[in-house]
Amino acid sequence: MADDVYIIGSSMIKFGKFLDKGIKQLTGEALDLVLKDCELNRDNIQAAWFSNSNWGYLSMQHCIRGQVALSANGLQGIPIVNVENACAGGSTALHSAWMAVKAGLYDCVLAIGAEKIHDADRVKVMSSFITGTDVEAMMEFMTRFQAEELRKKKEKADFLGKEVPKEKPGVHSSFMDFYAIGTRMHMEQYGTTPYQLAVIAAKAHNNSTINPLAQYNFPMTVDEVLADIEVAWPLTRAMCAPIGDGSAAAIVCSKKFLKKSGSKRAVRIRASVLRSGQREGENDICGRASKAAYEMAGIGPQDVNVAELHDATAFGELYQCEQMGFCPIGEGGPFAESGATAVGGRIPINPSGGLIARGHPIGASGLAQIYELVTHLRGEAGKRQVHGAKIAMAENGGGFLGQGEAAMAIHILDRMNK
Repeated sequence: MADDVYIIGSSMIKFGKFLDKGIKQLTGEALDLVLKDCELNRDNIQAAWFSNSNWGYLSMQHCIRGQVALSANGLQGIPIVNVENACAGGSTALHSAWMAVKAGLYDCVLAIGAEKIHDADRVKVMSSFITGTDVEAMMEFMTRFQAEELRKKKEKADFLGKEVPKEKPGVHSSFMDFYAIGTRMHMEQYGTTPYQLAVIAAKAHNNSTINPLAQYNFPMTVDEVLADIEVAWPLTRAMCAPIGDGSAAAIVCSKKFLKKSGSKRAVRIRASVLRSGQREGENDICGRASKAAYEMAGIGPQDVNVAELHDATAFGELYQCEQMGFCPIGEGGPFAESGATAVGGRIPINPSGGLIARGHPIGASGLAQIYELVTHLRGEAGKRQVHGAKIAMAENGGGFLGQGEAAMAIHILDRMNK
């Protein structure tokens, strides 16, 4: 087995809505940027892992996605592996690249993710999210869920002497309903409040104003978050990740290659863990994966200086913060409200703006988290820099299975001694 494994190059493009750009162009932009970042060329890349989820659903490119996207940008002939792991695809690509270098098969490889979710057909876009679940089981669940919701609305309407309000199709993805259910359960059990969720969302939006690559760059107050359009109670639009497009990449190398390159800006991958969810039982995937990552890295949650967590909603950040041991179970709301997760707080979380404001192009999100953390460990994050950051952690979950995520990758990085 090889020595330590490093990220020598990292990149992401500005996330947004790009109806005029295709996957090939998005891929090429991230590829050019990551090569420029570490002063390498295409000939240095010995293998590649390409992450994408929706290209087949939206544009019929169901197979050989990586070969198509990368060959269009001058990278071909090498082993190219296609990675699909829902929202955890980008971090799964990085984990796979890390394994290949760790095993001694290659000295320099690429993990890259690109996604186009934005489309003029909004209903089609929202419908695509169900593919990140057990579709057969989900259709049955949604039928029962919608029937129960309709029953409750009818009872309320009858009590008030009004008609049942008509539904607006395609307003949000089914995932927001899952998050809302989990949020309400947490509120009931631990007393978590909508205000605390709004604190998390406002932090994300305010952080994004100093991240030039974020999809959103406008500030929001807690009151503005609470007053925004309701998606699925208690979640408002400002508490949920937007639809968008983008790409991100990382170049992973061996210690031997790093020495040869002479780079002084690389960061070490101290732990890389991939786990799957369970059809039955407790939603403990993050707890299991975090524990394994801490053991691999030889540290505990108290040693982490900055983290990027998968906040598809504000509740996602709150819940994973607890599961990863940054605060006790049930105290994620008060912990965020105290300012502990803000830049300058005890453990800054999502200084990039997170999925909520940086954006969430599914196949690229995990690698965008890595880009953010590498930037902090290098001391290159500008106004949002977490000063003195030595150890960084990323949690990237994907899909739903049973009561939790279907896949999750966790990475712990540390900076090189200078």
